[in-house]
Amino acid sequence: MIESNFWQGRKVFLTGHTGFKGSWLSLWLKQLGAVVTGYALEPPTSPALFNDAGINHALKKHIHGDIIDGASLSRAMHNAEPEIVIHMAAQSLLRESYDDPLATYSTNVIGTVNLFEAIRKTVSVKAVLNITTDKCYENKEWNWGYREIEPMGGYDPYSSSKACAELVSSAYRQSFFQHSGVALATARAGNVIGGGDWATDRIVPDAMRAFMDKRILFVRNPLAIRPWQHVLEPLAGYLLLCQQLLQAPEQFSEPWNFGPKDEDAQPVSRLADIMSENWGASAQWALDKEAHPHEARFLKLDCSKARTQLKWQPLWDLERALTESVRWYKAWHNQENMHQFTLQQINSYQEELQSQ
Repeated sequence: MIESNFWQGRKVFLTGHTGFKGSWLSLWLKQLGAVVTGYALEPPTSPALFNDAGINHALKKHIHGDIIDGASLSRAMHNAEPEIVIHMAAQSLLRESYDDPLATYSTNVIGTVNLFEAIRKTVSVKAVLNITTDKCYENKEWNWGYREIEPMGGYDPYSSSKACAELVSSAYRQSFFQHSGVALATARAGNVIGGGDWATDRIVPDAMRAFMDKRILFVRNPLAIRPWQHVLEPLAGYLLLCQQLLQAPEQFSEPWNFGPKDEDAQPVSRLADIMSENWGASAQWALDKEAHPHEARFLKLDCSKARTQLKWQPLWDLERALTESVRWYKAWHNQENMHQFTLQQINSYQEELQSQ
């Protein structure tokens, strides 16, 4: 259970808080009473959830900084005196990793090293959660889910860089942190969806932009199967894991998978169908026949460990996740108060979570 008493007044240092997942987590942490210092570049998209939902007001301090700048990162963390560090800053787009592999590796690998070096100099830190991805695994196109013990890999620069970040985390855990009383875990989530994602080359924001503009949604890889989940699902897992890292560090300083139920690992075409139906107004999609970079066809996570040891369970199935996502974009399109709307979705999810 996510414990408000645990988070009340707890100092958290969050990198990447201006991004999609970081913005949702910032607002949730504020709702729980945490004192959050955010460190990130400016929002990566326009529009941006960070701006639309007034995330800046959820923070004790918003620091504009690049994790490649190790000195700046170290100063910011030292001044914040956090007890918990959650690392979300990343270059997270597959297509961009092909266009600029150097920047991808710099941010996702060297940036992670810089973060850990800053933590080594900040005596207040007791727990660290490094958010990576399900794509860190060596993808063998298996029909079953990858467990946390499977080998790291990565066909494309993005996936490979996140596999490297996992290896860096393991090395720092064994070489430095376990000897200094700092708990370090990594979290590997599936494909997250939800309101406020405006990135390019992602099925939900691509669909919402097309439907708002009354265009046909062109889908490049309709048969690709991914472990889809609403953004609040893995965030709930991250919060639970952080609680345990402080309470039982030796037991929980490991990698963790957070993915949906098996039946929610669905092809992209299924998402396009559900979103078209939810949006209405003659929304439709078609196959994009242009050539595109390689993407894995099938990827699924085995989340048995999180369900057994953390008592974490997926709450919203794929249809509910997409329904809530489309509701968010419709509210945005209708110029509603997106701070209140986003907070309402967090509160609804948490109430359902607590009543399980």
